[in-house]
Amino acid sequence: METTQPQEPAKPQSGNMKTRLVTGICYVLVLLAFFSMKIFIWTPYTDAEGNTRILHIGDLCFDVLVLLFAALGTWEMCRAFRDKTTRLQRVLAMCLSLATILSYVISEFIFADLLGVGIIPGLNPALATGRNYASHIAFGMFIGSIGLIFTLLVFFHEKVSLESTGYTLLCYLYPTVFLFVLSVCNHLYRYSEVAVLLIFIICPFADSLALVFGKLFGKKLPAKMAPHVSPNKTLIGGFGGLLGGALGGLLVFFCCYGIYLLDLAGVVAPLSWEMPITPLNILFFVGLGILTSGFSQLGDLVESAIKRKLGIKDMGKLLPAHGGILDRIDSSLYASLIVCFAMIVRIMFVG
Repeated sequence: METTQPQEPAKPQSGNMKTRLVTGICYVLVLLAFFSMKIFIWTPYTDAEGNTRILHIGDLCFDVLVLLFAALGTWEMCRAFRDKTTRLQRVLAMCLSLATILSYVISEFIFADLLGVGIIPGLNPALATGRNYASHIAFGMFIGSIGLIFTLLVFFHEKVSLESTGYTLLCYLYPTVFLFVLSVCNHLYRYSEVAVLLIFIICPFADSLALVFGKLFGKKLPAKMAPHVSPNKTLIGGFGGLLGGALGGLLVFFCCYGIYLLDLAGVVAPLSWEMPITPLNILFFVGLGILTSGFSQLGDLVESAIKRKLGIKDMGKLLPAHGGILDRIDSSLYASLIVCFAMIVRIMFVG
């Protein structure tokens, strides 16, 4: 009589969760390292007129991270569309993506830091001189890049189609345009530190609370947020994400208050803003956290739609248990749009 050996119980997928946790921690540490360079690496210098100015070298360090995101993200897009585009189109999309962001970064550093254009010593508008053409240069590069992609239809007419040109434009635009906005946030005359923290703190808070609410209440409240794009995302999870955004905004406020105290001690790069603890400031950060969370969830859904159209699960395998770099920063891309707009409005109306 044969005896059947008892089967081992299925092992819990704890290994995958551990890998995901370790990858997430490493990602956070990388962000923290680049942000630390942004606020701690700076040097004063005296210009030809004897004025003391500040070289924000740390901003360039953070731009390196933005360029890495652009290179890896565009490569993942080109890889996803490799069967629909030619090799020349993919290489061109990669090069133009980096060139567009670099054109803004370099020109902004020259105009704002080296030449001091647009900097207002003592916050006196009468002392502002010159005009910063960094955005003009970057916009020209952006339009020129689109034009160059179209010219392939002329010089490589037999190999390049209208369809492949459209896919090449998509590879170039996403995520380049959004990361360009992130670079703008990094170079804001005021609140650049605030903007960067809002983007990279609120998004993980929103994602975490959305996951928790979805797990706890998803079965009782199963209404889907976008059933044809991401069937696992529920409206109650989205509500949790908004709550996470509010908590993240509150955390960002106190982080900025801490940076403000470090500025008073002369430790970090001199700030051009103050962050006193007032109900209005707290309300602003909580409200912006909720709004940013909504945009971050939209960004997540947009990438889910792209992947569903392509029939793939992840955009890459660079980050173990997370997917590709686009799978990690998709929510941050759309979050940068609303944060940049909000900070510019605050500069205009509050100072």
